Amino acid sequence: MDAWVVNEPGAIATRPLRRVRRPVPEPGPHELLVRVEACGVCRTDLHLAEGDLTPRRPRCSPGHEVVGEIAAVGHQVAGFAHGERVGVAWLAWTCGLCQYCGRGAENLCPHSRYTGWDLDGGYAEYAVVDADFAYRLPSGPPPEELAPLLCAGIIGHRALKRAQLPPGGRLGVYGFGASAHLTAQLAITGGATVHVLTRSADARRLALDLGAASASGAYDTPPEPLDATILFAPVGDLVPVALAALDRGGTLAIAGIHLTDVPALNYERHLFQERSVRSVTANTRQDGKELFVLAASARPRIAVTRYAMSHADRALADLAADRVNGVAVLMA
Repeated sequence: MDAWVVNEPGAIATRPLRRVRRPVPEPGPHELLVRVEACGVCRTDLHLAEGDLTPRRPRCSPGHEVVGEIAAVGHQVAGFAHGERVGVAWLAWTCGLCQYCGRGAENLCPHSRYTGWDLDGGYAEYAVVDADFAYRLPSGPPPEELAPLLCAGIIGHRALKRAQLPPGGRLGVYGFGASAHLTAQLAITGGATVHVLTRSADARRLALDLGAASASGAYDTPPEPLDATILFAPVGDLVPVALAALDRGGTLAIAGIHLTDVPALNYERHLFQERSVRSVTANTRQDGKELFVLAASARPRIAVTRYAMSHADRALADLAADRVNGVAVLMA
């Protein structure tokens, strides 16, 4: 099969992503072999390619927003059938035995493994997933509209929960890529007033088109104090900016897996009056189940830029250069 691998991490201009031929993987006893229909392109894939995330698997295939059909079923798997559509997400495996798994916080499992980081992902014709971590997906919607929900949607949903936005609250969204444009719509559907702050003029126009109350530059002051903010941009300089925009008792949730260094905070300006900062680490399978229920009801509009799987390197380059407005998706 054809597959893309991170050959040697480096700046995207050095072409760290290479296309290779590999054998079709064999599913283990508890696994599913999935023929990939579509795979979302996530900024985490870019972090892996450029070395911001240290690769955990040599020549790993990125991609953790995978939609496809089951091509083979491991002999100990029950409840899945050949030809059924499933989704493969970022969280690929947890131990189920540690204190974190025991209390429902499997996203904090110290033994956890991740698709496209520890295990080969969906930048390929086929991918393998542990059946316990596969999501059943409806057969009707186009695969390119389902793929972004598997990370951008799930992580955005968890970030929104971590931000503790009160009912009818005022939410600031910093950065407006794949996850942010889905999260903003979920918040608006839930009754929130959303203000988007991002450097891209095209993204600001999209935000207003999707129902944001305002859209301005990333370092601008929003038009009103905010009850919660979510930082999607991997830019540490924006942490004090997002904190300063909070009203008393507000919460900043930082959604990315990678963040540049955060400058010094001023206690009185950024943290006093019970402002708080919370990180977001991966997701639980329960987050995913909740997200798909919400998405079925809210039906968020997903701005998709499609690329052939053979052009995965170009998709990542466009993402690095902020040429993707909404979500990039690789199509088989």
